[in-house]
Amino acid sequence: MDATNSQDLFQRALKVIPGGVNSPVRACKSVGAAPLFIDRADGPHIFDADGNRFIDYIGSWGPMILGHRHPAVIAAISGVLNRGTSFGAPIDLEIRLAELVIDAFPSVEMIRMVNSGTEATMSAIRLARAVTEREMVIKFDGCYHGSADTLLVAAGSGVATLGIPGSPGIPESVAQRTLSLPFNDMACIQRVMKEQGEKIACIIVEPIAGNMGLVTPIVGFLEVLRELSQKYGSILIFDEVMTGFRVALGGAQALYGIRPDLTCFGKIIGGGLPVGAYGGRRDLMEHIAPQGSVYQAGTLSGNPIAMAAGIATLEQIRKDGFYESLEKKTERLSTGFADAADKAGIAAKVGHVGSMLGLFFTDQEVKNFDDAKTCDLDRFAGFYNGLRANGIYIAPSQFEVLFVSAAHQAEDIDETIRAAEVVLKELSV
Repeated sequence: MDATNSQDLFQRALKVIPGGVNSPVRACKSVGAAPLFIDRADGPHIFDADGNRFIDYIGSWGPMILGHRHPAVIAAISGVLNRGTSFGAPIDLEIRLAELVIDAFPSVEMIRMVNSGTEATMSAIRLARAVTEREMVIKFDGCYHGSADTLLVAAGSGVATLGIPGSPGIPESVAQRTLSLPFNDMACIQRVMKEQGEKIACIIVEPIAGNMGLVTPIVGFLEVLRELSQKYGSILIFDEVMTGFRVALGGAQALYGIRPDLTCFGKIIGGGLPVGAYGGRRDLMEHIAPQGSVYQAGTLSGNPIAMAAGIATLEQIRKDGFYESLEKKTERLSTGFADAADKAGIAAKVGHVGSMLGLFFTDQEVKNFDDAKTCDLDRFAGFYNGLRANGIYIAPSQFEVLFVSAAHQAEDIDETIRAAEVVLKELSV
């Protein structure tokens, strides 16, 4: 597969952009590859600068649940362009999008639009600290909540992919205010809250971890977080940047029946455009300026293009049968991967929740970040490169997940499974 143009673009990028990429995991270093530069996308496919077609399971890291360039989203964007691109002032579209999110998430009574998932989690933690008048934050090893200083302690995703424990540039005084505990370890969180619960402003968690690979909560784990946060007066924050509208219309909290105090959302509510949001109980959200004293602002918050794309996306996914169809496609792909690994005699754990799919090369159950780090990363690198050579585009990291979209058709799933069978057979030799 020719990659001449991508290679040339990468060499140009290296001269003007750190590492040649604007987000680290895109560099593909952990899998021993160079990045592909994408020219365009359509439906379930992307096309690189050399004209190669790939079936896309990254979906801009999750938000393209309808696939690329969905007609309703494109029409919404085109329509709002006639009104302008940015106002830095209120617009009717942000009200409609807020109403759609609130309607789907009963725990969210008010919501504030921001520009990224990082900004959403950062702002939610600021709010929690202000309301509780406490400083300490609890997160979980391998859960990535964006690149804010407070949250890069033992983070997953790109940090894990590069083998970085945190990041230089974060003062020790900041890091000390964050406790990172093992995901799914109920005894640990119970012990820590018993000892320090009165100091904890908030507990923030990915209810379904997607940044150490796909790791689901064990029975009772989320319930314990809810119980402990209420007992000690801490704020429970669900980071649903990835899972919100992905695993169900009401996110992971709908699947597990847990009602957090605050919820963070990502680009899926903007149809993949740069947007995020945080919302929750009215009594908490009323502390945010200008209604309250907790300051948070953004010139592009509520941007009309992002709001229009988000409204179009959420209106599509609310249609009858949408999630059932998406679940069936993802189940088919998950089963296909598992069968392919079994035929090749390769140990693998494959699973999915909604339209998120995870694959670990291991014979052990993966319940936390330490488990994920013991998986065969070299075999994953071979799997990634083999799929890419066969026209399948997945995240270049064992610590990410695959995303299936409504645009994927049966033939796309079948082609992907056939490619996986070929690649895994070669890796078994």
